[in-house]
Amino acid sequence: MQISRLQAFLLLALCNLLWSGNWVAGRALREAFDPVSLNFWRWLIAAAVLAPFALPALRGQWPLIRHHAGILLLLALCGVAAFHGLVYLGLRSTTTVNAVLLNSSIPLFMMLCSWIIERERATARQVAGMLISLAGILVILSRGEAASLLQLELHGGDLWILLAMPIWGIYSVLLKRRPPELGGLAFLFVISAAGVAMLAPAAALLALQAPPRWPGAGAALGVVYIALGASVLAYICWNRGVSVVGANAAGIATILAGVLLATRPGGVRPT
Repeated sequence: MQISRLQAFLLLALCNLLWSGNWVAGRALREAFDPVSLNFWRWLIAAAVLAPFALPALRGQWPLIRHHAGILLLLALCGVAAFHGLVYLGLRSTTTVNAVLLNSSIPLFMMLCSWIIERERATARQVAGMLISLAGILVILSRGEAASLLQLELHGGDLWILLAMPIWGIYSVLLKRRPPELGGLAFLFVISAAGVAMLAPAAALLALQAPPRWPGAGAALGVVYIALGASVLAYICWNRGVSVVGANAAGIATILAGVLLATRPGGVRPT
C-alpha cells in the first residue's frame, strides 16, 4: 500500500520517538547487560515476536532470500548487529549530553553515504534543514548559553558512538536495494534473525566467561521495550518511511530523537 510523503514523515517521527527511549534505556541498562548481550536479547525477542507473522509470508520465498543473501546479510550486519552494539558500548562510558550531540550527526553521515554509495547529492533545502535542526539541539542543550557547550568533556564512549553513525548511514542508503518482493514484516524478520545469528557466538562466549545474572523486573521491562518498541515497531516505521522519502530526507527526521532526548526530564544531566 502506497503512503504519502506526509504519512512517511509521520512514521519517521514516530520511529525517532521510540528510538529516543532506546538511547535512554541503553544507558540505564549498562550495569545489567554487556553491550553484546543486550543487543542479542533485544533482537532475539524481536525475531520471536515477528516469527508468527513473517514465516507464513516467507513460504516459497527462500530462493529469493538466497539470491539476495549478500545485501540482506549486509543490512543485518549494519542495521542490527554493528550499529546498536557500538551504541550500547559507547553508552557505558559517555554521557547523555554527548550521546545526543553525536546522534544529531546522523543526517550528515547519511548524506555522505548517499553521495558515496548512490552518488545522490543533498539538496540545499536538506542541508539547511539539517543545520537549523542541529542549531536547535545546541540551543536546547546549552539552555541558551553557548559558553556551557565549551564545558563538555570527551569520553571514551564517544568514539564508539561516532563510529556507529556512518554504519547507520550505510544501512539506510542500502535499504533501497532490499528485494521489493519481501514485505515489511518478512524483511525485518529476516535481518533480525540474521543479526541474532551474528551476535550469538559472541554472546555465548561472554556468557561462558561470566555467567549472566537474572535481570530484575525493571531491567527485563527495559529489554522488552527495546525489543518491541525500538526494534519491531520503530524499524517498520523507519524502513517504510525511508522507502518513500529517501535516506537524505529521512536523516533530517532523526534530529527529532535528539530534541526528545535533550528535552526529557534530566536529559541534559551528565548521567
